[in-house]
Amino acid sequence: MKRLFAAVAAATVLFANAQGFPGSKPITIVVPFAAGGPTDLVARQLAETMRKTMGGGANFLVENAVGAGGTIGATKVARAAPDGHTLLLFHIGMAATPALYKKIAYKPLEDFEFLGMINEVPMTLVGKPQLPANTYRDFENYIKTNAGKLNIAHAGLGSASHLCSLMWQSAVKANEAMTTIPYGGTGPAMQALVGGQVDLMCDQTTNTVQQIQAGRVKAFAVTTAKPLSKHPLLKDYPTLQEMGLKGFELTVWHGMYAPKGTPPAVLKQLNEAMKLALKDPDFIKKQDALGAIVVTDARVDPAAHKAFVAAEIAKLKPLIEAAKQFAD
Repeated sequence: MKRLFAAVAAATVLFANAQGFPGSKPITIVVPFAAGGPTDLVARQLAETMRKTMGGGANFLVENAVGAGGTIGATKVARAAPDGHTLLLFHIGMAATPALYKKIAYKPLEDFEFLGMINEVPMTLVGKPQLPANTYRDFENYIKTNAGKLNIAHAGLGSASHLCSLMWQSAVKANEAMTTIPYGGTGPAMQALVGGQVDLMCDQTTNTVQQIQAGRVKAFAVTTAKPLSKHPLLKDYPTLQEMGLKGFELTVWHGMYAPKGTPPAVLKQLNEAMKLALKDPDFIKKQDALGAIVVTDARVDPAAHKAFVAAEIAKLKPLIEAAKQFAD
C-alpha cells in the first residue's frame, strides 16, 4: 500500500510539473556547433516554430556549445538538470562519436531521452572542375587508372563529409587508392575543391548545391536510397545504390534529445510541440531552402528515433574502426 501511495504521489508531482511546464523559464536548445552552420540554422528555425506550437508563452533560446566534434555540447546537456529546459539538437555525429572518440563523457543510447528526428539532408559526391570524368562511371574508371594519385577532402573529424568519405571509400574499396585530407571546416575544404587542390568531396546538399549550380564543382551521384526526383538540380543524378553500391544510404539527419530522467509528461509535451512544428508550412518551406527533407515517418516518435540512432551507430562503427581515424 505504501509503494502504491508513493507511486501515485510521484505521478501526481510529474503531472503537476508538466502542467506548469515550461513556466517562465526559457527552454534552451544547445547546438554543439558554431552559429551560422547548417545545424545551427535548423535549431533556430525549429525554436522559432516551437515557440508557436508550444503555446503558453513558451520562450526558446539557442546556445552554441562548440568543440570536440559536438561532444562538448552533448556532454553539457547530458549533465543538465532533467527538467525539460535544456535540450540538445545534434546531427549524425550523435551516432559517430562513440567510435570516433576514445573517451566521451556520455553514452548516446543511455544518457539521453530521445524526443524525435527532425530532418534529413541528402549528400552529393562532387569533384573538382578539372576532372576529365563527367559521369560517376567515368569517375570510377578514372580512380582505377590513377590509383594512389587522388585525394578526397573532408571538413574535419566526425563531420558529415568525413563520414561520407569513409563510407564511400570502403564501399568502392578505394581506401588505398586515395589520400584523405582533413580541413578545419566545410568552407576551407570546399574552397580547396573549387580551386583544384583536392580531387573529391562528399558533402550535404546545403554545402554543394550552389557550387554545382555555378559549375564550380562536378556532381557525380547522390547518397540517398532513391533518386531525388523532385529536386530541380539533382533529379538527374544517380544514387550510389544505382551505381552498384548495394545498401549505400547516408543522410545528415538531425534529432532532438533531453537529459536522462526528464519527466515523461514533459517529454510528451515537447514531442507533441515538435511534431506540430514539423508540419508547419513555414518551417517546411525554410527547410526546403536548406535542401533538407522534414521527417514525416515513425522516427518523429521517441522509440523509433532511438532505434534508428542505434542502427546508425552499428553501421558507422565498423567503418570508422576499419579506417583507424580516431580522436583522443
